[in-house]
Formats: sequence, C-alpha cells, structure tokens
Amino acid sequence: MASLLPGFEYDIFISYRQKDNKYDGWVTEFVDNLMRELDATFKEEVSVYFDINPHDGLLETHDVLDSLKQKLKCLVFIPVISRTYCDPKSFAWEHEFAAFVEQASQDKFGLKISLPNSNVASRVLPIRIHDLDSTDINLCESLLGGVLRGVDFIYKSAGVNRPLRSKEDNPQDNFNHPIYRDQINKVALAVKDIIENMDKYTSIDQIKKQTVHSKTVNDSRSDTAIPSEKSIVVLPFQNMSPEKDQDYFCDGITEEIINTLAQIDRLKVIARTTSFAFKGKYVDVRNIGKELGVETILEGSLRKSGEKLRITAQLIRVSDGSHIWSQKYDREIKDIFEIQDELSLTIVEELKIQLFDEERKQILKSKTQNLTAYNYFLKGRFYWNNSRTKEGIEKTIEYFTQAIESDPNYALAYTGLADAYAVLADWGYIQTQIAVPKIKEFLIKSREQDDTLAENHNSLFYSYALFEWNWQKAELESKKAFELNPKSSVAHHFYALFQACLGNFRNAIEHNNRARELDPLSLIFNFAYGLILYMSRQYDDAIRQFRKTLLIDNSFTPAYFWTSFCYLQKGLYTEVIEEYQNLLVRDTVTEKFVLVIEDIFRKSGIEGFLHWLVDEGVKLDKGIYKQAYHLAVCYSLLNKKEMAFEWLNEACEQHISWMAWIKVDPGFDNLRDDPGFTIFLEKVGSN
Repeated sequence: MASLLPGFEYDIFISYRQKDNKYDGWVTEFVDNLMRELDATFKEEVSVYFDINPHDGLLETHDVLDSLKQKLKCLVFIPVISRTYCDPKSFAWEHEFAAFVEQASQDKFGLKISLPNSNVASRVLPIRIHDLDSTDINLCESLLGGVLRGVDFIYKSAGVNRPLRSKEDNPQDNFNHPIYRDQINKVALAVKDIIENMDKYTSIDQIKKQTVHSKTVNDSRSDTAIPSEKSIVVLPFQNMSPEKDQDYFCDGITEEIINTLAQIDRLKVIARTTSFAFKGKYVDVRNIGKELGVETILEGSLRKSGEKLRITAQLIRVSDGSHIWSQKYDREIKDIFEIQDELSLTIVEELKIQLFDEERKQILKSKTQNLTAYNYFLKGRFYWNNSRTKEGIEKTIEYFTQAIESDPNYALAYTGLADAYAVLADWGYIQTQIAVPKIKEFLIKSREQDDTLAENHNSLFYSYALFEWNWQKAELESKKAFELNPKSSVAHHFYALFQACLGNFRNAIEHNNRARELDPLSLIFNFAYGLILYMSRQYDDAIRQFRKTLLIDNSFTPAYFWTSFCYLQKGLYTEVIEEYQNLLVRDTVTEKFVLVIEDIFRKSGIEGFLHWLVDEGVKLDKGIYKQAYHLAVCYSLLNKKEMAFEWLNEACEQHISWMAWIKVDPGFDNLRDDPGFTIFLEKVGSN
C-alpha cells in the first residue's frame, strides 16, 4: 500500500525491541489497536510498516540495511521507547531510530513541522512504555534535538514500572491515571495532525537553515543571506596543543581577532556567538559563508607547548573555497600580542581595505603586555562565554580579579568585572543594591585606563536602564557606545530592550534586527526578540521566535517559560501546562513537579496552576532576588490586586531589573486602571 503523500513508502514506521514484545505481545497488541483507531480517524487507508520479527542487533547485512532504508521513507516514525530501546548499540536504535532522524532531516519536509497554531510537531512520535531515568531521556533528546514528547503508556505504582495494558486489574493504583483507549486515540490524532500539515507548513528544519536571515512579520531582513562586499567570519581556532586544557587560550585568541576586526568601519564582521556555533563541527566553509552572508572566512589552529607557540591561519574565499592567503607563525608565547596585530593587519591588507589612522591605532592599541594578566583574562572570558551559571560567573570574577592583580591597568578586566556583577544582579543571584556600587567602581577604574572602550558605555547603560531606571542617562550612554562602535551587537541589543521597556516597539525591533544581523545565532539576542514580541502582545510571533531560540539551545529554560505565558495570554491553558512541563524536566530538582502541575491543572484548572506558581513554582527559581516581580505578575493574573501591589512594592524597593518592563508587561493588564499602579510607573519613571 502506498503512502498518502508521493515520494514515501509508508505513512507510519513502527520501531521496537523484540525484548519488549516477548513477554505478553504488548507491541503487537498496541499496533493492532492503533491500526483500528487509524481506520476510524482517517478517511483514506493508512499504510503502516510493522515487522513482527525485528532484528535486535543480530543481523546487519547490506541487503537488510538497503531494504530497511527504503522502508524508512515514511511520514511518521513511532519508536516504542523502553529501557531496552535506549541502547545506541542496538539495531533498532542505530539503523531505525537514528537512521530515520538523519533521513527525515534531509527530505523535503524536514524532521520537525511548524503547525498553524504556532506549535511544533516532530515526525518522530515516541510511545513511552517505561518511566525512564535521566540518562535515557538525555540520550533520546540528544538524538531528537529537543524535548522527548510523545504519548505515554506507563503503569507506575509503588515498586512498579511497566507498560500500560489495555485491561488493567487495578487502574486506580496507577500514579499516572492514563486510560489505554484514550492514549491510542491520542496517537492516531497526533499522526493525523502531522500528516495533514506536512504539505501545508514550513518545516522547522527549514526554519533552522533560515535562522540567520529569517523573516517574520516584524523582521525587515531579506529571506536570503546576501554576501557583503567586505565581510568575514572568524571561525574558532582549533586547539592542537598536547595539553587539551588550552581551549580557553584558542577561544580567547579567536575572540580577540574578532573584536579587533570589528573596529574597522568598512568591514562586516560576524560576532562571536555565531562564529562559535560552528566550533567542533565539520561543515564545508563555503556553506558557512553562504549561510552567514559573508565573502571570506578566517580559520586556523593553535598549538601551545611550554613557551613555544605555533599558529596557522588561512583566509578563504567563500565563492569558490580558494585560499586567498595562509600563514604559519612559529614564535614564543611572549610574541602573542605581536602575532595578533600581524594577523589583523594582514587580513585587512588582503581584503584591500584602506585603514584610517584611527582604525590602525585601534588595531595596534595595547590592552596589556602582561602575559600572566592576559592568561587570567582569557580564562575569565572562557567561563563568561561557556558557563553562564552562578558558579560560572563567580569563576569569571575570580579570574578577572587575578588579571587585575597582575596588571592593575587592565581596562577590559575591570569592564568584565562590572558586567559579571550586572548579570548576577539581573539573574537575581545578588541584591541590586550590592551590585550597582561595584559596577560603578569597576567602570570608573576602567575609564581611567582607557576612555575609548564602547564596552564601558554599554555596561553603564545597562545599569542606568535596568537597575536605576534613569532613562535619560541610559540614553546618553547608549549614544556614546554607538559613537565609539556603531557595529556593537551588544549596544544594539541593549538599546532594543531599552526601547521595548518604554513601549517603542518599532525601534526595539529595528535594533534587535541589527543585533541579530551582526550575531545571528546569539541565543540571548534571539530570545530577546521573542520577549519584545511578547511584550508587544504579538503572541503567535513570539511563540515562533521562542521555538527558533530553542533550536539554538533546547535547554534554555526562559524560552519555555515565556512560551507558556504566551499561551496563557491566548487562553490556551493545556499548552501552558505542557510548555511549563518542558521547563521543569530540564532540571533534576524540578522534574518531580511535572506530574504535580498536571494533576493540579486537571483538578483546579489554570487558576490552580497560578496558585501553585505563587506557592512553589516561582520559588524554584535559583535567582531569589528577582522572585518578587514574578510573584507580582502571578497575583495580577489571579486578579488579587492587594497582593500584586505588595510584591510590586517589594520589587521596587529591591530595584529588581524586571521592574523596567512594568509599563508594557501584559501580566499587569489587570492593574492598569487602578490608580495604585500609576505610583509604580512613576517610581520606575517609564510613564
């Protein structure tokens, strides 16, 4: 029987381990029931591939694999996920599950389908028959590139973890309370939803390919990345050192070259975050260049052994992959500053860019000549970029402090300390009143050493806008940052947030677009765009943008949080719970609440869930010094004005950075007609 859509062998492929069918024929019974349900769901005949005698890694001949590859040309892949299925060495996992994911990712529809309600459907529809441990869940999610979603057929009670049977003797003892017949129906409806929409909507995989220059309702950029005449991306230098702990040094050198080239007005330079998205990935450089819309690529390697240093670099033309220039530097570690200057000037020369005197001065400007301080600084930057946790930021502070102890005149190290304390306060790990004096102290010291750093003005702007709500001074600092570096992606990002907080959404989107053009794969910039769309009440567009953000990093919990609030504003309460569950499963501490909120929602609806947020959910956030704001939002949504004002007052006294959003946050729409709310707008100064 042919597939419903041309070019495919089957509509559905059922994958399982024979071990899970031996005991009582559970899989066979499931397939029989599903086929009957599909007959009642589809008007057309649905073709299902189900091998009653699957190979459990015993037979792997070329004939079998070739035949299987053809059968895997299906619309929907249903793996029966069990404890035994999660074995990368098994035939089912390697030659069916992994093979389908790879094959589907490359066909015309892609692996993930964007649905009209802004949801995302994967063509892999897992049927989970055991409660899995975190290792198996991570294994599945790593292969799928997203959260493990599907339909559960699990019977879980005290000391019991087995497949749910069609007829249970003691259904009341099942912790999960699913009904077998209902679960079969959910599978059939999910299959129908996927197949009916496959030919109608753009696949998420296609969106991912277009992330760099995707176009949404409010995005002024073109659909394709058009190479700029003078443009470059500097790929992360490979660490070829005998000691594999030199990644921080390789990354630091790459970042220094990026920052130096970004000083040149007539050269488009892709920012660090996007460049480093390709670290460790073997992708044709020509494809990278075309995706990012650049004319040239710099790649290289670094080998550090004792005091000896070897750096190789090559400049590649994207259009044909030819080498414009290549060079090998065999020097001592003390020559690292000289090598960086040589590299930058050579690239500029090869790209035939005429430098202005001020630009040449910026390239050759010495940031420090102290190797020990420089080494500490690079370690600090490494933790800053790769471990944005409380512990990671504290490690950053430790290394920046050591850099300053080694060189008290190191301006960028002072700026780094200011940024680190700003983030700790923004994330609620320390009180704003403690952070702001430190931020100001470090920035004053940095300016004393170098008053030409745009980074200083960005940091001061951040403090004035988000912590002090001094919008006039923030605007002045922003202008100074743009004067010193008009191409600063961070400056455009901060200014976008500033404009959004004041309700100037058109300007906010314009500057966020510019930030993402300079750093298209930045997790933070992409998330910020979603947040701006949410605050401007464009919930469907916001959901789509948060989905794109999760394609960059599916463990980024704020994207799940704000997606759930988009659904809350749309009145789609089941989706609210599902998205919040996606957030909870990302952490072993919070995953135990997944079934808790499901049960609360079933018994008490969305109001019960909001009460749970107030009582427990908000307090799960490790950033304890920002909780007051989110508690105020929850009480506002519950229409408990007195409690909302109480927590708003607390947030205001603590100068929580989220208070900067009070003018536009939809969470406070219930309070806007109350004169008491105007008091807080006046305190923040955003009215």
